Amino acid sequence: MGAGLSTALLIAFLTAWSPSECRADTSIRIHLAGDSTMAAKLEEKRPETGWGEMLQPWFDQHEVVVRNHAKNGRSTRTFIEEGRWEDLLEQLQPGDYVFIQFGHNDQSAKKVARYTPPDQYQANLERFVTDVRARDGNPVLLTPVVRRRFDDEGNFYDSHGEYPGLVRKAAQRTHTALIDMESFSRELVKEYGAEDSKRLYLWLSPGEFGNYPEGLEDNTHFSPRGAQVMTALVVDGIIDLDLELAGLLRKEPAQLENESSDQLK
Repeated sequence: MGAGLSTALLIAFLTAWSPSECRADTSIRIHLAGDSTMAAKLEEKRPETGWGEMLQPWFDQHEVVVRNHAKNGRSTRTFIEEGRWEDLLEQLQPGDYVFIQFGHNDQSAKKVARYTPPDQYQANLERFVTDVRARDGNPVLLTPVVRRRFDDEGNFYDSHGEYPGLVRKAAQRTHTALIDMESFSRELVKEYGAEDSKRLYLWLSPGEFGNYPEGLEDNTHFSPRGAQVMTALVVDGIIDLDLELAGLLRKEPAQLENESSDQLK
């Protein structure tokens, strides 16, 4: 991967970006429902970056507005219980899209407060689809992005168990568009390899960032570079599905218009 924007510039860009202020009445909206891998981050968590923060720059904000409802630590169950799903639905207008990606917290059986059993997880996803369609919206299901997991021999292994398959099953049962981020991100992380893939996640050296003076080795959450790359996979999915949104995509995201597209591969 070539040299992209610096982390500091990316963080400054994300902090300054305010698409809601620029919304035109004729614009399409993409609502994002999900967990920490998608969510916008607090300043005290930077440089952690959710891939959902990188989606707006792929669109002219007068044509498409991204509204990120995702929140750290949420599962399908807690997203419903806390009223976050209902809040999203209240903002939904006919023709809007809702990108739905959960799984990291649903499958964490040891974290009882957020765990969602497999059958309930699939039922929740199917409910989301039904609710969006009832409001003349366009649901899109996404399998969860992979965690960075390699064994002692450098071989990648999965950590989500049956949950990605349940998203695929829900998409098939409800005839819903699916972006298979688990498959896409798995192949990408394998291509990067055990060492180089650390750049995509929140691996920080001691003293590198003030928020993490002792450093950090986080194999779930993304660096700005990782968020860029994951968002590029979502964009590929939009194009592959031939969604209406595909015709509104920029050739390059706004903050990278003068850089090679190879930097996102």
